[in-house]
Amino acid sequence: MRRVALLLMLSATAGVGAGQQPDLLTRARALHRQTPLIDGHNDYPWALRQHDARRDLAALDISIPQPGIHTDIPRLRAGGVGGQFWSVYIPVETEGPAAIRATLEQIDIVHRMAARYPDTFGLATSAADVERIFKSGRIASLIGMEGGHSIDGSLAALRMFHQAGARYMTLTHSANVPWADSGTDTPRSQGLSTFGEEVVREMNRLGMLVDLSHTSPDTMDDALRVSEAPVIFSHSDARALHDHRRNVPDGILRRLPANGGVVMVTFVPGFLTAGGKATLADVAAHMDHVRRVAGPDHVGIGSDFDGIETVPAGLEDVSKYPALTAELLRRGWPEQDVRKALGLNVLRVMRRAETVAARLQKERPPSLEP
Repeated sequence: MRRVALLLMLSATAGVGAGQQPDLLTRARALHRQTPLIDGHNDYPWALRQHDARRDLAALDISIPQPGIHTDIPRLRAGGVGGQFWSVYIPVETEGPAAIRATLEQIDIVHRMAARYPDTFGLATSAADVERIFKSGRIASLIGMEGGHSIDGSLAALRMFHQAGARYMTLTHSANVPWADSGTDTPRSQGLSTFGEEVVREMNRLGMLVDLSHTSPDTMDDALRVSEAPVIFSHSDARALHDHRRNVPDGILRRLPANGGVVMVTFVPGFLTAGGKATLADVAAHMDHVRRVAGPDHVGIGSDFDGIETVPAGLEDVSKYPALTAELLRRGWPEQDVRKALGLNVLRVMRRAETVAARLQKERPPSLEP
């Protein structure tokens, strides 16, 4: 009889990989219901622009399955997503006034998306908004700017993007900006220039998160020195596990506790492994490393879905987050540490940035640089 029961159990779990056993997935989904999973980076707005949709939400209607992209509402629901930073990416080749216009067009997509699907999305500009929208059963939609080239060297433009809802800005993308070095370009400023430091200070004053993904280690160092609020890495991996220039060195990870920031581990296969082919287990390994070196208060998730051509096996689209959560549980993460990685760490960072901004706005006026 015991043998029959064992055979029945094995049959029921056949084809279910490690970390995806039914009991772990059940626990994972329960955690997603308790805590908003906040992903740091999804490029759906750019996918909408690229897939012959010309920014027309009806042309790529995500209320129904869209197998040509990684993101749609049915799969967001299946994935237990509670909050999403939508990237308003524009290519680094877009410069000057054209960059400002294109970024505004991308921000407009997020606003129109929330208006088109009000039962699914709610625009969020604060930690309190995220919690309120999550409790209402919807997905908190936040806006993240990817690359300082979007502001065309203008702090006034930065302030207006903040007014439009942007709550983080990645200081660089794949190329330097005149005031900050990218991790994948030839160093020019040796980190942040004097104006680059002023950008960070003004972001602190506004309450806009300083995102250090894509930046050089020198830029990371300078930003950690200058910033009075916690920083984020919206979509980065650990350099100790794969020595790619886009990844975060251990020396930076060890500085995060003093700053309070968070590294949101990304799913980009080329950043996860040297061979460029990755699995869900590789993502979990990078999360393990950040948790071990920086601590459980400093790890999060930043997929880069719809900004990547290939995906890790087991994390093919936005429906698969519970499998990653289950893998963390399988690896022995305490549930509280898992909840921190899902979203509590990001909410803490946001609340701290808001507190810093409230103080700084009393202490100094908007910067008139340059």
